[in-house]
Amino acid sequence: MSPARKRADVLLVERGLFESRARARAAIEAGLVTADDKPVSKPSETIGEDAVIQAEPAHPYVSRGGVKLAGALERYPIEIEDHICLDVGASTGGFTEVLLANGASLVFAVDVGTSQLHPSLRGHPKIVSMEETDIRAYDGKRLPARPDVVVIDVSFISLKSVLPVALSLAAAPMSLLALIKPQFEADRKHNKKGIIRDAAVHQAICDDIAAFAASLGCTDIEVFPSSIAGGDGNIEFFLGARRG
Repeated sequence: MSPARKRADVLLVERGLFESRARARAAIEAGLVTADDKPVSKPSETIGEDAVIQAEPAHPYVSRGGVKLAGALERYPIEIEDHICLDVGASTGGFTEVLLANGASLVFAVDVGTSQLHPSLRGHPKIVSMEETDIRAYDGKRLPARPDVVVIDVSFISLKSVLPVALSLAAAPMSLLALIKPQFEADRKHNKKGIIRDAAVHQAICDDIAAFAASLGCTDIEVFPSSIAGGDGNIEFFLGARRG
């Protein structure tokens, strides 16, 4: 009798090799999983429950956001060591984790959600977790300390809606790395099924965001592609800038 079979991503989690199916899928798609010495090609592939599985994580971070920010720092280096940082849209904490790894003295991790920060980061002495907080509500307010490094990764709203407030909370001089997600910036006519593929639309959005940042007093502005696409397949970009 043949052994029972299960989806690869499900079995990887059940074996304790990954903490979530999302991370299992990422490893499979990166070609880092084998079953009985044969590559597992897709998450939905079924494999025997008694298979000998070898797997490596697709990346060392708590989320794909860490891969994005680490890549952006290689392209647009900023001083982080011993600096106070603001992470807008912290979610699981991928950006925050990279900031800490680069020596941040303190990170204000702001997110509208709750209980999203990865367990390995909860209670960290250098993280001030600000859950259920819309950064836009901080207009005209101040944080307990003024950050001079700001990173932003927001979804379902335009970057332009949070950038002015985020910059107002920062010290001078300051450095910025912010994700530009075209699917949340484009007009509906360009947004088919949530995926933006038109390079001309990408360029127009990036130019618009860069001009907006300049209008807020930012300099040394660079816009460049993220090292990896978004989880939905959308091409994303980073805005790098300084102010003050």
